[in-house]
Amino acid sequence: MIAPRLQRQLSSPFRKRINRAPSPTVALALPWLTIVFGSLSPILPVIASAPVMPPFGFLFLIAWRQLRPGLLPVWAGAPLGAIDDLYSGQPFGSGVLLWSGAMLVLELIDARFPWRNILIDWTVGAVLIVAYLVLAAVLANAAGGHAPLSVILPQLLTSLLIYPLVERLIARFDRMRLVRIRRVH
Repeated sequence: MIAPRLQRQLSSPFRKRINRAPSPTVALALPWLTIVFGSLSPILPVIASAPVMPPFGFLFLIAWRQLRPGLLPVWAGAPLGAIDDLYSGQPFGSGVLLWSGAMLVLELIDARFPWRNILIDWTVGAVLIVAYLVLAAVLANAAGGHAPLSVILPQLLTSLLIYPLVERLIARFDRMRLVRIRRVH
């Protein structure tokens, strides 16, 4: 039996905060890792005659950048786009170009609209998703592909419909990123 005074001390809300802090490693690495794992989605066993899987890596990049604007540097689009190029089947360099361009556009929007609402975020996300998928298809056709742009319509619709869910998922990851864990000195 625990004494009442000790019981109050153990259940104190301040007890959970003492000697606890977010891990800097987790706080910095989790956004990068989620984007890389999102870029690995093309290796999932989905059989379709046309592209239907959304570009999860790109969606995660946009969601992280809109949720926490200062977390990823502007140059992060280049290495993350290169990793996406390795798994997406796109010509190498197209992800580097398009992801870097998206990061620059998001940086300009952050400078122009420092206080945004959900409508602006979804509009910007939708425009970037459409531009990314159309330009990726154009670059793939320029590199030797022979697919009409209408082939990407299922992927485009799926990406636009799933984007709000991706934003909520990234918000959950952001809460996980900042969870307080025990510090050892």
